[in-house]
Amino acid sequence: MDESKPLPTPEEDAALTPIMGHALQRQVLVCTSKSCTANGSEAVLEAFKAQLIAENLLFYKGNRSGDIQCITCGSVGFCAIGPAVLVYPDGIWYAHVTPEDVPEIIESHLKGGVPVERLVRKRLG
Repeated sequence: MDESKPLPTPEEDAALTPIMGHALQRQVLVCTSKSCTANGSEAVLEAFKAQLIAENLLFYKGNRSGDIQCITCGSVGFCAIGPAVLVYPDGIWYAHVTPEDVPEIIESHLKGGVPVERLVRKRLG
């Protein structure tokens, strides 16, 4: 990095990156690493995004007021039981998630705060 150029201020960064100023309630991380992708994680990701957009819950370029961010991530060590989905800040790791499971996860967990126990494989904290 050029030592002579000052770093932007937090306010300048926030103007360029709207998510910095937004209080997200949850982040949904869908593993799209090789094993999870081979088991259909791209379809799971698209199912989450489609339903969250339809319900005006997704935070993205088209909706800066959504409360949930849905993003991809690399391997989380659940390769053998993917597609894996992590929900933060709750620290819930789901395994073997299918597109058909997505509406239940959204209703029960993301909107209702109750994890879908049949899919939970790990809890952090």
